[in-house]
Amino acid sequence: MKKTFFTSESVTEGHPDKICDQISDAVLDEVLRQDKYGRVACETFVTVGLIIVGGEITTKAWVDLQKTVRKLITDIGYIDTKYGLNAKNCSILNAIGTQSLDIAQGVNVGGAGDQGLMIGYACDETEELMPMPITFAHKLTKRLAEVRKKKILPYLGPDGKSQVTIQYENGKPVRIDSIVIAAQHTEEILDKTGTRITEKAKQEIVEKVIKKVVPKELRDRKTKFYVNETGKFVLGGPQSDTGMTGRKIIVDTYGGMAHHGGGAFSGKDPTKVDRSASYMARYVAKNCVGAGLCKRIELRLAYVIGRQDPIHISLNTFGTGLLADELLLSIVKKVFDFTPRGMIDWLKLQRPIYLPTACYGHFGRNEKNFTWEKLDMVKELKAIANR
Repeated sequence: MKKTFFTSESVTEGHPDKICDQISDAVLDEVLRQDKYGRVACETFVTVGLIIVGGEITTKAWVDLQKTVRKLITDIGYIDTKYGLNAKNCSILNAIGTQSLDIAQGVNVGGAGDQGLMIGYACDETEELMPMPITFAHKLTKRLAEVRKKKILPYLGPDGKSQVTIQYENGKPVRIDSIVIAAQHTEEILDKTGTRITEKAKQEIVEKVIKKVVPKELRDRKTKFYVNETGKFVLGGPQSDTGMTGRKIIVDTYGGMAHHGGGAFSGKDPTKVDRSASYMARYVAKNCVGAGLCKRIELRLAYVIGRQDPIHISLNTFGTGLLADELLLSIVKKVFDFTPRGMIDWLKLQRPIYLPTACYGHFGRNEKNFTWEKLDMVKELKAIANR
């Protein structure tokens, strides 16, 4: 029996990089709310007391940047300077320009907004058809935010991370080997030395966060819990680390289980195939697994700027397919439209739907407007494959 381990991480909405992803997508949504044809490539940088919003935007819309950013920062929970950022008085710098006309002339006729490689992945490890490590990592960080906002653990701050290591046997997940939680907190839960949180606080995080998320059948006596292993995590958020849009691309996708083309998603309108093609590839991969045509699949797409059809499509079912990969690929090419306009229309991407994607993963979430997570092509794929 072959035993292996795999680890994935996630971060909360108050993590500096995720602050930036959310701001970039909030700006995108404001543009699309007024102008569905707006072109947006928005990048954000955050440090102590300062937010810089830049990039290239061409649109008929008008975005009140100050209002949009301050509302988002408030919603996250940065409303006190003790967390290194205060929505009321932080400085916000607007450094936005317009999209290059050289790029626009290729996109205006339906071509891809950039070159690049995009990856879609799905597997049958979880009901979300996602890898188990990243699935539980996201659920843990989401729970950290929930217990903070509901004041179940009122001493928690907005910043935080999780990490989950799964043990596999013969390629199947069998147990959780370890869980790591790093949760920002106030000084009230420090012990007498002032250098570590109390054991009581650690146990509360284990009971109220970890055990509320991870089912008993995946935990055993050897499962290890690591909570704030440096001792304390009072200084967090932009006070302890700068943040930038697009620095959590593995957190955003499959936790390292699949390849990654390299392009980030947040702040980009759907003419950018970094985003739309990655969503489409996930949609196709999920429907292939949902149809029972394979247990695991990675779909790869590649584009050249200005051209409509991808210059490369391939897939790998890692020996789990009911059909030969070449035959499944021919079915995928026949059924799905991989042109930029086709993907945008199929998944209804020219809408203000992106801010919710900026935290806790772009995939594996059966939520409103996550059209790329629908299993609405399962019957057609089964019929064509005669399964």
